[in-house]
Formats: sequence, structure tokens, C-alpha cells
Amino acid sequence: MPDDELIEALLATAVAAGRAALEVYRADFTVTQKSDQSPVTAADHASEKIILEDLARLAPSIAVVAEEAVAAGATPQVREEFFLVDPLDGTKEFIHRRGEFTVNIALIRKRMPALGVVYAPVGGMLYAGNVADARAFRCAHPAQAAAPGPREPLHVRPIPGAGITAVVSRSHSTPETDAYLRHYTIGNRVSVGSSLKFCLVASGEADLYPRLGPTMEWDTAAGHAVLAAAGGKVLAPGGEPLAYGKPEFRNSFFIATGTLSPVPLPA
Repeated sequence: MPDDELIEALLATAVAAGRAALEVYRADFTVTQKSDQSPVTAADHASEKIILEDLARLAPSIAVVAEEAVAAGATPQVREEFFLVDPLDGTKEFIHRRGEFTVNIALIRKRMPALGVVYAPVGGMLYAGNVADARAFRCAHPAQAAAPGPREPLHVRPIPGAGITAVVSRSHSTPETDAYLRHYTIGNRVSVGSSLKFCLVASGEADLYPRLGPTMEWDTAAGHAVLAAAGGKVLAPGGEPLAYGKPEFRNSFFIATGTLSPVPLPA
């Protein structure tokens, strides 16, 4: 399937998965703990089930690395092309009903994001990026709507003269993050959950997202694709691009930026 057709199909999949998550979010739900002590709800499983079924139909030959399947012990062998799926990114924001959770689906090729879709069900906002075509966009798509609204192209912005906007994790900011940000003149600091941090940089609403704490590849791949397609970058320690398919799918620290040339993290 050509990439332009595939990303259209992934948009529909993400919205369907988001609807399923939203049904749980608006009802009473139970929080349980996985073996790594991270929280999980029925929304994670309902969303992932829809995504896995759709990917098996759309691209049956491409391996899928999905968060809840991996937690259950189903970790596939991956080659140069594979999907990374986070069916509900921002579980803590979901649990506390802050609304800042997303559905993330990304296609990886040769260790780098190629396509990415991020859907925020509560805000009804859909983001997508095709890296090879340098094409990123967002559109309103409330979960109850039959069709999305007009598409708005996304581009990173020039550095503001009054100081940059830095976006940080609402639930996972660290003292190391605060120390790193002291390298810059910060005009505004925004705390947001989930992969929406990448989307703020991609849409020109922020300039820098440093993450000096642990993440998994499915947490970052879709947002990384949206940002890269909008003209930004995500750098690992030492200044190399953040790559995928690493051991246990664990990320190093990273810096996501638009046009800013960031202070590198030590290798």
C-alpha cells in the first residue's frame, strides 16, 4: 500500500481507537498494575485491540510492536520496517482525567520514523506526518464526528526574539530537565502530557522539548514522525538522531526541537 493511502487508513484507525478509549474515560474504570508497576486500564487494551486488528488487515507482512502486547510477552522480531503502537500514551493524565492522552501509531523504516499519527480524543485533534514527503498536518476530529475538519499544514517556527517556549512533561519532569533548560532564555514554559509535546513543537507553538528521563520507543515514534515531517528533529545524546529498534525498545534521553540548534546532551 502506498504511504499516502496507508496514512489515511491509519488516521481512521487512530480515531476508532480513540473512541474506544474515550468510552472508558467517560465511565467508571479500574486501574491495575503491569509487571513493571506502570498503570494500565481497559482503555489501553480496547484501543490496542482495534489498532492491531486494523494493522493486520492493512499491512499483514509488517511486524507490530505494541505496548500492551509487549507487556504480555509478545515481542516480535523486527526488521527494517515495523510499526510502533502506543494505544494510550499519557495513562497518568487519563487516570486523573486531565484529558492529555493520545493514541500513537508510527511506521519505522531503517530505524527512523517514516509515518506517524497522533490522536487526542478529548480535544478531538488529529496530527499526522509523512517524513519522506515533508508533509505534516493537523485537523479537528471530535470522536463523535463522522468526518474530520479541514487540514492545517504544520511547520516549525523561527526562534522568537523574546525567548523560547519550552514544553515539558506534566507527570515526568526531572531536576535534570530543569538544569538543562537553564542553558536557554525561556520566554514560556508549558507542561503537557503524552506525545502532544512533540505536536506543540511541530505546530510552531513551542521550540524545545527536552526529555531527560526514561521513555519507550512507542512513546515517541509517532510524535517524532509528526515533528520531523514539520521540519523539526529529535536528537539523542551526542547529537545523533534518535533511532528506533534499540534493545528492548528503550530510548535514551533526547531533545526535540524545531529550528533551534540545541545544546547537546553528553554522549
